[in-house]
Amino acid sequence: MASFKILRKIMIAAALAVPVAMLPVAQAHAGIFISVGFAPPALPVYVQPPLPAPGYLWTPGYWGYGDAGYYWVPGVWVEPPTPGFLWTPGYWGFGGGVYGWHGGYWGAHVGFYGGVNYGFGYGGIGFAGGEWRGGVFAYNGAVNNFGGVHVTNVYVNRTIVQQNTIINNTHVSYNGGAGGINRQASPQEQQFANERHIQPTANQTQHQNFAAQDRSQLASVNHGRPGTPAASSVNSYHQVAQQHSSAQPISAADRSAGQSYRPSVNQREGNQDQRIANGEHSGAINSREAANDNQRQANIDHQVANDRSANGGHLTQQEHQQVNKEQNKASRQISKQKEKGK
Repeated sequence: MASFKILRKIMIAAALAVPVAMLPVAQAHAGIFISVGFAPPALPVYVQPPLPAPGYLWTPGYWGYGDAGYYWVPGVWVEPPTPGFLWTPGYWGFGGGVYGWHGGYWGAHVGFYGGVNYGFGYGGIGFAGGEWRGGVFAYNGAVNNFGGVHVTNVYVNRTIVQQNTIINNTHVSYNGGAGGINRQASPQEQQFANERHIQPTANQTQHQNFAAQDRSQLASVNHGRPGTPAASSVNSYHQVAQQHSSAQPISAADRSAGQSYRPSVNQREGNQDQRIANGEHSGAINSREAANDNQRQANIDHQVANDRSANGGHLTQQEHQQVNKEQNKASRQISKQKEKGK
């Protein structure tokens, strides 16, 4: 155990000693090979795109890290490498003073992914989006968007969704540390971690590489609201990413800005705006409630602007805490409205 801890410290120190510009585009998916000294942004709020065809499984979006800082890898439907296998998402975890990336993998069971609520069946514990039945994947209609695709293997189980959902109104994207998800792997999840695994498919790796080269996905550019939060298929996003890369490639200035970018309260404001818009669009929030929510957000924005103006463009620690308190209150109100509107 002692030798493992020493080895881990050496790996973390080595990762931090490498200049950010030298980090590979693709993240490692096994172990902790990328460590960052500051937390990833909050998870953006988005709508799951429709299933492209029966047999595809949902893989949630996540924040990657490259030579231009954090970037969003869109959630996407993918084909599993073999029947019977499920996807365990990767996650960021705090330890040893840094945030390390734990890569995702395919396996017979869904293991520990930090308790991060990615949504659409990945509520923080296990997977509630479906199950394999005799070599054919059956979808839980309670969490999946089928669009116009005809799917015969469908069941509805809302109980499993509720039982495996970790409430995360602030959309925290990492485990541990100050403000992170406070959950450890269960004995069963530890057992699943020792099972036979398959690394991400070539399509998944390519998907991540395209996101790393898409300027609109950089946290320093989109401030927590990526240009493409999710895609129906890997190929559909690749076309979009190539267009973005050709029209406006990532510059040296973007890389410099990305390395020094730190998520701020502005990101939470953007996330709240998205939640209100999505709720009104789906009918879960009526127009009067949306107007009140928007006014509440405008008041918070005004408060932040005044505080920044009084402090040379920055917020004090006390002001940060007050703004977060107000945002938490607004977030709970939106959640209540959406629950009532179901």
